[in-house]
Amino acid sequence: HKRVTVGFLSIVCLLFFSGMISLLELGHLSRDTGEILKANARNIELAKEMLDAAHEQNMALIRMSVFGDRSRDSLCRASMDRLENTLLVAQNEALDKSFLDSLAFATTELRIVTDNYLAFGDLRSRSDSLAADSLAGRPDSLGIRWYNEEYDALYGRLTAAIKNYMTSTQSSLAPRAEQMKKN
Repeated sequence: HKRVTVGFLSIVCLLFFSGMISLLELGHLSRDTGEILKANARNIELAKEMLDAAHEQNMALIRMSVFGDRSRDSLCRASMDRLENTLLVAQNEALDKSFLDSLAFATTELRIVTDNYLAFGDLRSRSDSLAADSLAGRPDSLGIRWYNEEYDALYGRLTAAIKNYMTSTQSSLAPRAEQMKKN
């Protein structure tokens, strides 16, 4: 009878300690999952801010380059600054900065091309008829050509890099989940 009681109590103790270890591991799993989801939400928030700034800058540049509306100059600059500031925040918060390299490069490229256009866009050689078209509010064929040949591809690379950054956390979810399974 004593052996049965000792055996029964040792099984109960074993179950109790394994239950406590399981609860401890579930707590770790819950905390890790929360951190992954929080990082994912933050990446999406920063990516949305960057996409909004890039879109705003793009729309201002379209108005300037195609329609000759120079009143969008300050909006274009402010949007580019907002994009760069958000990128800096993302770089400071990122654990894995490899996803941000292409984004930083695309942002720098776009900044250079945009600044050159803002500084020298109106100084390109234009015939009198093109200048008259621009003043009359008609589309500027040189601006359209610049937008299509120089700017549009850079804008496409920038938005692709932002989307890649946005999905970077999701690509790290699978390895993290595997690590959690092993624990």
